[in-house]
Amino acid sequence: MEKSIVMVAYHYPPAQASGTHRTLGFSRYLSDFGWKPLVLSAHPRAYECCDAGQGENIPHGTVVLRPFALDTARHLSIKGRYARILAMPDRWSSWLLGAIPAGLWMIRRYRPKVIWSTYPIATSLLIGWFLSRWSGLPWVVDLRDPMVIGRHPVDPRIRRLFIRLEARILGRCDRIVVTTPGLMELLQQRYPNLPREKWQIIANGYDEDVFSDPEMVQAMAASSRQPGGDKILTLLHGGTLYTGREERNPAAFLDALTDLRGRGLIGSSQACAHGGIRIQVILRATGHDGEINAMIQSRDLGDIVFLEPTLPYKESLLEMVGVDGLLLFQGEAFDRLIPAKLFEYLRSGRPVFSLIGEGGDSRKILDSCEVSYHAPLENRETIGEKFMIFLEDLVAGRVDETQQNLVRRYSRREGARDLAALLDGVLAGGIRKKMAGNP
Repeated sequence: MEKSIVMVAYHYPPAQASGTHRTLGFSRYLSDFGWKPLVLSAHPRAYECCDAGQGENIPHGTVVLRPFALDTARHLSIKGRYARILAMPDRWSSWLLGAIPAGLWMIRRYRPKVIWSTYPIATSLLIGWFLSRWSGLPWVVDLRDPMVIGRHPVDPRIRRLFIRLEARILGRCDRIVVTTPGLMELLQQRYPNLPREKWQIIANGYDEDVFSDPEMVQAMAASSRQPGGDKILTLLHGGTLYTGREERNPAAFLDALTDLRGRGLIGSSQACAHGGIRIQVILRATGHDGEINAMIQSRDLGDIVFLEPTLPYKESLLEMVGVDGLLLFQGEAFDRLIPAKLFEYLRSGRPVFSLIGEGGDSRKILDSCEVSYHAPLENRETIGEKFMIFLEDLVAGRVDETQQNLVRRYSRREGARDLAALLDGVLAGGIRKKMAGNP
């Protein structure tokens, strides 16, 4: 008999954000393992960016409620300023006003067995907490990121609030799902009194159905892996970059490009020393284009490094499989995290050059998939040396394709299988609460 689960998720199609794909993947595949998803999301007006094409991937017949929600920064500000209380715990706190009544209706109408909510956004966790307390249903918390890590959140008031919320939420929920071993270790050290059986790891993964789409298959087949000769090599990084020292800072990489160019080893599509390799680097959707552009221009790299805007999801994947190589920036502050795009990088089969430390979780994934081109994020000399080897191997056709048999273990269908097993365990273990009429 199929069981229902209420999935509280701010990011869901048409939201254009990396977190969208995790919830979408679960909602697509959970039914294969005996669970019917009921999605409680937000009104699309609250999203900063939308991708209408993503709606086509929502399984037919999926119940999706999108109650009232606003973005405080865009809808409730005057000349860019707004009352801080309107953005506690985040800019989408108004979602509570619509989501709680909608969630209560959903529970009465469909009689689900479990509540599930995913972070970020913090408001999603508050909604899940309330619905669980009111209904007596077990509550599973999904943490794609920790609420507090490194210098984040920067705002001291938000940081204090998140510290308190994290402790209460993890203490009161019935199960905690995290995306990496490092994140689980960090939180277990932070909360040593929580029972070990409360934790489970389910990686972000990638969607095999997307990569099996005929257009994607054709694009992957057309991607040339032959020696580069005199062609221009295109390298791509898709996603957010930062300027903090321990994060995803491209400064040392840009310095290394300056060094290599000065030695005549690389050049732009228009000008390159004899024997140098012509390259172009695309940094797409950095989230901080102003700061990153200043870094590029100060190094006179404007003819090699290009900033480009966000693309719809499918277009971004088509671009990914069509370039010569992919770049990954992952500083020490994110050693315990694995960006969702890493799994898509690997599934694309394109060569990857990572600026990453030795011991982080992303490095372990790359090593397990036999990807071998790495350099520390902050060491310009080592970056220059390793990156030049990477470029020479691309030109000579010496870069092996990523072994797809090693990558497929990270498909989102496998993640949904693991989540379904966890949910079955919650019910089999008798984690049920007496129905209560009031929160």
